[in-house]
Parts: sequence; C-alpha cells; structure tokens
Amino acid sequence: MRPNLPTLGGPPKRNPFGPVVAVSVILGAAAGGVWWWKQRMADVPMDVASQTASALDAGTVAQAPVAPPAPTDPVKAAGLERVSIRIEGPLETALVQASDATVGPALAQVVTRTLVWWVRVPGEILRGDTLDVLFQRRPNEEPLVYAVRFVSGKTGQTHRAYRFTPAGEANARYYLPGGDELELRMEKSPIDSYEQITSLLRDGRGHKGVDFRAPVGTTVRAPFAGVIKRKNWNFGSNGNCIELVETGGKGRRALFLHLAELPKNIQAGMRVNAGQVLAQSGNTGHSFAPHLHYQLMLGENRVLDPFDQHKTFRASLAAAHKGAFDTEVQRLDGLLGTSVAGK
Repeated sequence: MRPNLPTLGGPPKRNPFGPVVAVSVILGAAAGGVWWWKQRMADVPMDVASQTASALDAGTVAQAPVAPPAPTDPVKAAGLERVSIRIEGPLETALVQASDATVGPALAQVVTRTLVWWVRVPGEILRGDTLDVLFQRRPNEEPLVYAVRFVSGKTGQTHRAYRFTPAGEANARYYLPGGDELELRMEKSPIDSYEQITSLLRDGRGHKGVDFRAPVGTTVRAPFAGVIKRKNWNFGSNGNCIELVETGGKGRRALFLHLAELPKNIQAGMRVNAGQVLAQSGNTGHSFAPHLHYQLMLGENRVLDPFDQHKTFRASLAAAHKGAFDTEVQRLDGLLGTSVAGK
C-alpha cells in the first residue's frame, strides 16, 4: 500500500508578458547609455575624444608616460669622489670647503704627499693654482687618493699622478703619465720595500726625518758602515729604535725609529757594514700606522735631508705593465673631467 504524499499541485503558469518587459528594460538601458556617452563626448575636444575612444576600442587604459632614469654620475658609480678647487688661501681650508670637515684635513695631508714632488709646500703653492683630486673615503682610515692634477703657477706646468698596482706586486704606487714613479728612490736605502713616503723635510710639517709607510716586518738596513751608539732611548715616543754613527766619511748619524722588537745581537758598540740588516720596521712608540722613521743628523743639532745625502733615481714600470697602466690613466682622466682652470 503506497503512502499518502502531500499534493504539490501542477507547475506554475508562466506570464507571457514577463520576458517582453525584461527585454524592453534592457534595450531601454542600452539606449540611454548610448545617449549619455554621446552627450559626454560632445563636451570633450575631438583629439582627446578620439584618443579615448581608440583606447577603449582596443580594450586598454591610457598610461602616463614614464620619465627616463636620471643619468648616473660616473664618479659616484666608480665609488669615488672628486674635488676641484682654485687655491686662494691655505690648501686644507680649500679642501675642507670643497668636501667637508670630516675628510678635508686628512685629504690635505694625503694630497700634500704628491705635491711635494713638484713644489715646496706650502711656500710654492700660489694663489690661482688649481687642483683636481679623485679619492675614496674609508672608515677610520685616511682617504685613498687615486689621481691628482695640479696646475702650478710656480712651475708653469700641469702635473699629474695616478695610483696604480702592477700585476704581481704587493704595493700600489703613484706614477707620472709616462710610467715613471712619482717619488724618487734612494740608492743604499735604509728600507727594502715600502708603499709610500708619507713625510719629507720639505712638506711644511717641520718633521726631521723621512717616513716610509711599510708593513710591520719589512727589512731595515744600514745605509753606511758605522757603529751602534745606542738603542731604545725615549721609548714612549721612539718605540724600538737604533742610532748608528758613520765611521769615516762625513761622520753622520742615522736614527731609525718605531722598529719592531730588536734582534738580541744589536748592542751599543756593535760595528755594522753598509747594507747589513739591522732590524725590521714596526709600529712602536708614538706611531699611528706601521712605518719607518729615518733621520740623518750631522753633529748634535744639524738635520740633513736624506734626499740630498743619498743618490736618487726614479723607477719605471716594466713594459709588461704599461698597457694596463695606460688604460687606468685613461679611465681616471675621464673621471677627472675638465680642470677648473678650463671652466
């Protein structure tokens, strides 16, 4: 026996007017939209309207033009800075004004190490001289100078120097455009190898010796035959040190300061020959960086300039390094740009 189910009734009757009304509403809305668009476009200039219509027909939205990227400063891109000055007073003041007080004083000291090979500092730096320098800041270290261009009223010349490290060599040095070293070297030098001379008698600092920047442990030799007079006096300032008195000849005295720990055989009264190893360079006493202080004296008070006492020469780049050097000079000259003298 089948259960009684609730009566649902037949399907609802469809109103024949429903679809007609819906279609009419849709058509009316479309017609109204066309009328609204025509009215709006009538108020828009023809060129804009046509561009808008074209964009809509293509299914795209007009985008604002993208500005081209700003040109890159090649000096900054190289990780360097450039100062370009006309000297009208103290060199340090000019460099501070051209850079800032955090780097200017140290930059003046580093730049002076190149200028002293061309003119006496400060006496022969004249008003109107121009100077261009490429350098790199280094945290807690003096700035690293890559190129210097100096137009001198004293010499009437444009002087240039470039920092370059020949392949296979430990130390970078400064070179003149032709490939000769900027710095003079001494025959019978007290130190075998060094990176740079950081102080001279003629650099205006009142220093009594020549400072050779060199790694701790660099060999130090006797520049002439003599007798060790004393060692390690005034240790707080001099650090480990030796005084050598020349035998025969001119009777000069050579002082070597800031040495590493002295060999035990170095004693007062010991005789040494020219070129004999005395010690190694260090960073002892009142020293801010590893170097050798080399001082020549005559009598008790007369200070001698080692570059007047030694025969000197300029070393040159080996032919194998000349191509790489010329390429670097071209790069640095491009970064230096036009001198202020030509502006």
